[in-house]
Amino acid sequence: MMENITLSNGVNIPLVGMGVFKIDSEDMMKEIIENAIDCGYRLFDTAQMYKNEKSLGNALQAVSINREELFLISKVDNGNQWYEQTIKSFYETLNDLQTDYLDAFLIHWPGQNKERILSTWKALEELYEKGKVRSIGVCNFEVSQLQFLLANCRIPPMINQIEHTPFLHNQELLDYCRKNNIQIMAWGPLLRGNLEDPKLQKIADKYDCSVAKLLLRWNVQQNIIPIPKSKNKGRMQSNIDIFSFSIDEEDMKILNHLNKNQRTSHDPNTFDF
Repeated sequence: MMENITLSNGVNIPLVGMGVFKIDSEDMMKEIIENAIDCGYRLFDTAQMYKNEKSLGNALQAVSINREELFLISKVDNGNQWYEQTIKSFYETLNDLQTDYLDAFLIHWPGQNKERILSTWKALEELYEKGKVRSIGVCNFEVSQLQFLLANCRIPPMINQIEHTPFLHNQELLDYCRKNNIQIMAWGPLLRGNLEDPKLQKIADKYDCSVAKLLLRWNVQQNIIPIPKSKNKGRMQSNIDIFSFSIDEEDMKILNHLNKNQRTSHDPNTFDF
């Protein structure tokens, strides 16, 4: 049974989501969404950058589920940042997803231009105040970028979606988000499928579960919302059935001390566009 948690503004959000990055085929999207809904997923995470919002919108129209049961997330493409472009692209996203509102709209990458961050954030604040999006937030923001945004915004971000695995576990960033009531979401929680690690396998064996399941439970146990992705219905079901066991304190400590600062994408501290 899926569990929910509550964002700083009182909006409920499922504790596990489904990502649709690199799902380009319309038929594949329909099959994945149908299976995901059947397994109990209700949070779907897309982005303008993925260029599949239209396919996701069509797939969601094809399943029998009320819009109010879903939690739909999209993100501003880097090329659509700045105030006017953000507003324009947001309404294109609504059109493609065939919905009147989003549950969360996020800045995809901070970049190094602080004026651009604030211009884009102003657009998100206005969309939030108009009721077009139920929560707003950021992705890939480090502590210094969050500090800058919090010092200069009217409405603080409710979400920070970051790459988070035992090999990229930034305790300072997690602590900062929690202190400021920013919900952490984890993209790439399954190490992009590179799950063969003896240390992880040893702990997974102790709980008679897969490494994938261990990593998702490790996130959830820290109140971090993982966004796994799978095309296989059996794995989808396994990825969501993580509420029947707990990782003990000692093993959580071991997992928390495997950090190698191992990123699979850009470093937000230096990446620009």
